Amino acid sequence: MRKPRDFDAELKALEDKARELKTRKVQQLGELVIATGADTLAPEELAGALIVLAETTDAAKREAWAKRGAALFRGKARRSAPADGGDKDRAEAKPGRAEPTSGDAGAA
Repeated sequence: MRKPRDFDAELKALEDKARELKTRKVQQLGELVIATGADTLAPEELAGALIVLAETTDAAKREAWAKRGAALFRGKARRSAPADGGDKDRAEAKPGRAEPTSGDAGAA
């Protein structure tokens, strides 16, 4: 005869795993904010920029942001600005702020 399953123990293990994954995700997002230099922004500015990013449907902008992000993960300097005038996208992501210089970090 088979041993009965301990559903409570399995559920607790799954809850612990979900909590661990959520904690890891939050930690990694915080590390990403720091790595991009976005930790120097006010929380309201960062939240606003992230909302703009999430709402953006322009595929060209998203592709440009993805390329810059990929460069960050490949180890290139985070402050290297693209030669194609990427400042326009950063200025749009930070409404109410002066246009950043080409040496400032991007919105993503």
